[in-house]
Amino acid sequence: MATRSSSAAESSPTFSERAVRMPRPHSDAEPLPPKEDDHLHTEYMQIAMGPSHPATHGTMQMLLTLDGETVIDADVKIGYLHRGFEKMAEVSTYNQVIPYTDRLNYVSPLCNNVGWVMTVEKALGIDVPPRCKWIRMIMCELSRISDHLTAIGAGALELGGFTPFLYCIQGREDTWDVVEEVTGARLTTTYTRVGGLRHDLPDGFAERYRQCKALVLKLLKDADALLTRNRIFYDRMANVGVISQQDAIALGFTGVCLRSTGVDYDVRTYAPYLFYDQVDFDVPVGHKGDNYDRYLCRLEEIKQAFRIIDQCLDKMEPGPVNVDDWNVVLPPKEAVYNTIEGMIAHFKIIMEGTKVPPGEVYGYIEGGNGELGFYLVSDGSGRPWRVKVRPPCFAVMQGLRQMIVGGNLADIVPTFDTLNMIGGEIDR
Repeated sequence: MATRSSSAAESSPTFSERAVRMPRPHSDAEPLPPKEDDHLHTEYMQIAMGPSHPATHGTMQMLLTLDGETVIDADVKIGYLHRGFEKMAEVSTYNQVIPYTDRLNYVSPLCNNVGWVMTVEKALGIDVPPRCKWIRMIMCELSRISDHLTAIGAGALELGGFTPFLYCIQGREDTWDVVEEVTGARLTTTYTRVGGLRHDLPDGFAERYRQCKALVLKLLKDADALLTRNRIFYDRMANVGVISQQDAIALGFTGVCLRSTGVDYDVRTYAPYLFYDQVDFDVPVGHKGDNYDRYLCRLEEIKQAFRIIDQCLDKMEPGPVNVDDWNVVLPPKEAVYNTIEGMIAHFKIIMEGTKVPPGEVYGYIEGGNGELGFYLVSDGSGRPWRVKVRPPCFAVMQGLRQMIVGGNLADIVPTFDTLNMIGGEIDR
């Protein structure tokens, strides 16, 4: 197994230098021989799975053609969750869009927050203070941990693993407790601001985080012990929901779903943002692109996220968390209430929004499920003229059909779980 460093100093690193192969405890099974009744006439059955949430873990639908319990064809339909993010963004100021980003991938909302404000800051041509960058990294990695814990727990539950589900959800709750102490909310955080953050970390954050880390890693170890080498879990996950490297790349896969095929693409290392080029971490990659690989990659990425946060806390120094520009950031309340300049600056940002120079820009980060990008067109006003979001789940859903066709009906939902589709970000 080779290790991979995230340092940006490497130029065109080879696969062996950058990848961490996830070990598999069992050998691949031999293909099944033809059935004796394959020659018999049969009639296919067509059923609708979804759009009810219990069937598909999201408001989407699969029209299935079945031969017994074998999936012959599938028509995957999205768009039942009419969120309308892009159109709402075009009638809101840039900071007013932040609550809407919470509701894209609502399991890791802080990643969405950071991705949006970084895109606006790119259009403004401003650079936020160092402490702000470190804090944004910490909050993004906490969101990544909660996202992966949810995916692992839900996937275990679909296969009857109620105990590891409880372990993972308890770990997510502990993580969200830390998030709530920082942002004031567990899910819809709205913590970032164009030009900085809502406020600094609270006193005692480092100690509270370390307590959370110890609890989550213990719960993760227990879930790992129940699942990873469990014969039933392995047989249900290995060689199921397979997609090749070539197909994953052609369909625009990113994140865990791409890395499970052996491609080590991660935005944090190939196009480092914030201070990801100043921390060391490994990017786990899989072997075959099946459900089991996606499970292993998420399991390891949680540990690497804690590793990143530890380094952020060690490297972070005291300082401001917002740029010193009242054209971008709201002035302090004391200035608003006691000076005419502060009152005018506050009024103009609230009523008109931060003025972004005319032009277009694309900003992207590594979200919980892969590359999350925002394409922004500005006409010079305080509201975006056009917004387009590039959610990782939208591209991944393109591959669902070929991942379930030829498999069993019972394998559809576990496969769907490993893709970790979040309906809020694929609304079109």
